[in-house]
Formats: sequence, C-alpha cells, structure tokens
Amino acid sequence: MLNLTTHDAITEINMARPPVNALNVDLLRAVRDAVDDALNAGTRGIVLSGAQGLFSAGVDVPALLGRDRAGVREYWREFFLTCSKLALSPVPVVASITGHSPAGGAVLSLFCDYRVMAEGPFRIGLNEVQVGLVVPECIQMALRRVVGAYRAERLLVAGAMIESSQALACGFVDELAGLEQVTTRALHWMNGLLALPSHAMLNTRALARADLIAVWSDVDALPIDQFVDAYFHPETQAVLQQLVARLKKKD
Repeated sequence: MLNLTTHDAITEINMARPPVNALNVDLLRAVRDAVDDALNAGTRGIVLSGAQGLFSAGVDVPALLGRDRAGVREYWREFFLTCSKLALSPVPVVASITGHSPAGGAVLSLFCDYRVMAEGPFRIGLNEVQVGLVVPECIQMALRRVVGAYRAERLLVAGAMIESSQALACGFVDELAGLEQVTTRALHWMNGLLALPSHAMLNTRALARADLIAVWSDVDALPIDQFVDAYFHPETQAVLQQLVARLKKKD
C-alpha cells in the first residue's frame, strides 16, 4: 500500500494502492502511520508521491457508497485526520504530484508546503461539486491560502479540473517537471530548504502556517456531521451512484 524510501534526511512516502491510489481508510491510516514513523526516526522532511501518471484518484467512492451513516462518518474523520497530520507536520512536506490529482488527492496536496506536478496533459482540482459534494470551509480555507480567495471561489464553485500549466499559472502548484523527474525536483526543493539554518526556518514556517494549524489542530471540532449530512443529500447520492456506474462500465 506504501513504498517507503529514505533519501538521506528525507523520507519519501509513495502511495501504492493499484490501480488508481484511491483513498480508502487503510491507505489514509497507512499514510498517517508512515508520517509518524518517519518523524520518530528523525526525518527532516517528507515527500508524498504517487504512481506515474496518477498521484491519487481521490476518495474511494465505490467503497464509501457501501457504508451506513456511521461508516461514512468514520471515513471522513479518517480523511480529515490525514489532512491534519500533513498540516501539523513539524517538518516540511512536499507533494510530488506524479500525474492526475482530482478531489481527495488534490486536497492532500494543499496541506503540503510545496507542490511539484508532472507537466503535460495531467489535471488537478477539487471537483467535488461535479460529483454532488459540498466542499467544507476547512478545505476551502486551505485552497484560499494557496491560490487566493477569488481564484479559490472560481475553482471550487465550478468544481474545475485544470491542466498542469494552468495550475502553475494560478499558483495551485509551485513547479512543473517531466513525469520521471517530479520526485527528483521535490527532493531538490526540500534539500534547498533543509540547507537553511534549521531553527530560523522551522520557526518561521510554524508562524507562517499558524492559521492552517489553528483550524486543523482539533479534527473533532471540524463540521464533520454537517459534511456527512450533505453527503446523504438525495442529489449527492444520485450523482455518486451514476459515477460508480460509469466506473463499473470502464472495468
């Protein structure tokens, strides 16, 4: 489910759940555990990567549709806990976006310090509206920090999926690289950061991320129940059922 690689002082957490790195409970927990293990081992930086051509397809919708309300709430709490783990990381985290990154995959990248994306016809975005989901304020806030309020509104309300070049232009990602060089560039950026005086860098980073940390420090204070209510709205359920039906036809 994960491939872990140590690059000197940096730990790469590579998501490896074929075929599309769909985020189920097990993968979400595995990522959190890997972050904890890396920190306990003294890592100074983390790179979160995916498969070539696909960082993560986001939420495992077929598995989620089979759950009752308690199960759905458990899932979203696990998802928010993973976002929180990245947001509150005491060391820098880089998202190595190795291809398409819709919805949940894009969300995880927002909590990283820096985003390197594969150049070419790869798309990224929070397309939740297109599948009937409401994007909660705590995630909207994370996108606003990255692209600004107006651009975030336009992207979120449309549920837009944008190509890598447009993502770079609007600040959604920080850098583009050839498909096979994405993680290399992520490591290069991290090494540059780690070459700085660590006390000054880490404390400045903590101050700069204080707004994100404040929102995400207590996951159980987030509006999970409100989000679950919206998930069970009839329109949302109908759109998600149609999505799963299309996925089954592709199989």
